[in-house]
Amino acid sequence: MSLMDLTAVELGKKIKEGSVGVREAVKDCLKQIRAKEAKTNAFITQADETGVLKRADEVQKAVDSGELTGPLAGVPFAVKDNMCTKGILTTCASKILSNFVPHYSATAVEKLEKAGAIIAGKTNMDEFAMGSTSETSYYGPVKNPWDTDRVPGGSSGGSAAAVAASEVSFALGSDTGGSIRQPAAYCGVTGFKPTYGTVSRYGLIAYASSLEQIGPVAKDVTDCAAVLEVISSYDSKDSTSFNRGVPDFISALDGDVKGLRIGIPKDYFTDDLDPEVNAAVLAAADRMKDMGALAEFFDLSLVEYAVPAYYIIASAEASSNLSRFDGVKYGYRAGDYEGLHQMYKRTRSEGFGEEVKRRIMLGSFALSSGYYDAYYLKALRTKALIKQAFDKAFEKYDVIIGPVAPVTAPKLGGSLSDPIKMYLGDIYTVAANLAGLPGISLPCGRDSNGLPIGLQIMGDCFNERSVLKAAFAFEQTRKQEKSPLACGKEAEV
Repeated sequence: MSLMDLTAVELGKKIKEGSVGVREAVKDCLKQIRAKEAKTNAFITQADETGVLKRADEVQKAVDSGELTGPLAGVPFAVKDNMCTKGILTTCASKILSNFVPHYSATAVEKLEKAGAIIAGKTNMDEFAMGSTSETSYYGPVKNPWDTDRVPGGSSGGSAAAVAASEVSFALGSDTGGSIRQPAAYCGVTGFKPTYGTVSRYGLIAYASSLEQIGPVAKDVTDCAAVLEVISSYDSKDSTSFNRGVPDFISALDGDVKGLRIGIPKDYFTDDLDPEVNAAVLAAADRMKDMGALAEFFDLSLVEYAVPAYYIIASAEASSNLSRFDGVKYGYRAGDYEGLHQMYKRTRSEGFGEEVKRRIMLGSFALSSGYYDAYYLKALRTKALIKQAFDKAFEKYDVIIGPVAPVTAPKLGGSLSDPIKMYLGDIYTVAANLAGLPGISLPCGRDSNGLPIGLQIMGDCFNERSVLKAAFAFEQTRKQEKSPLACGKEAEV
């Protein structure tokens, strides 16, 4: 058994007790990555062994002296490659940033390092977080540890695959429209998107600034809560950061859901939802009712407008945010050009992939003078109406549950040929980003092909505790399952 099969909290406890050394944990992590990367392609950059072992020794001394006492001290983790890491290549899975090494680290990364967690590498992803399959990466597609012929979801597919394959104990991802929750569902792990403003976005290379949040991908709910406690805080360097005081998420994990009011949107359970996913999610709701929760169906409304509103807003913000990548200040620059204008054109044409170009063009169109009112402003109004619909729902319910995705993990190559189909796969997740809500994905079953099915639980703004309480209670009713790759087998089902 690998130490990476343990949850982060379990491994941290063993390190604190002295039964496992930090160097031993890091060596085991690097061994797991080397053994499984050929099958998963979950990492873009792996940690330098000499440097990371030196860091392990420093953390061990701090643990032994009592300086580091937190639950994540000495635990190896991975960082999605759209978060800046000082001295470590940060590419956003794009050719245009293939030589970018930041001089600073994202605040969330800094906080984990300060808590004694150790970076094992940077994970693969959809280019600039634009995609739902982790196939748009310049460094090749990530593969699902449950079946390497299938996608791991996106855009945080590398983080989810690395955790599911037991390459690391936990990872950081970013969620713009479901980019933590959907890959967590496809890979049979747990992923949490906090309320917008809870975790600093400083050092996160922007795609859609008003929507994205950093969050954990882990083996269970306890790990997610532990990581959230470390990375959640006000940051003066991030204008979207909110001062919530000292976070306390772990104490919510008491397993008691008696009297918890659960809403189940009728709008989510249509003919477009795979019958096996439908059955697994409703069975999860029934199990929570058996534990004393109160659950009922209700009309959420506006569900069909969430995807178009999301993609107009996200693409519009992307077209602005990505204008900085022009070959002048940093990153890739085309080698053969005449004049500044041609340098811009060739650099961006060669440096960006097809999906990124598509979204930049869509966003530029939506923001153009003739279409700004018809598309972008209308999308913003729809976003406000969706938030109002959730506000009304949370007057009656503590949490809302539903599916994470309409189907389980699709085959590799099956989505890129039809971008609209890929976009519609986000129908159950994008609303949480539009409304700024917290949401979690955790395993609730498997389909007839043996692929994981995810349960989504959403809460009102800044009510992560109710989400974690409900998720932890349900999790206690299920045995944790490992992917074939985590078990040392070929990832086939």
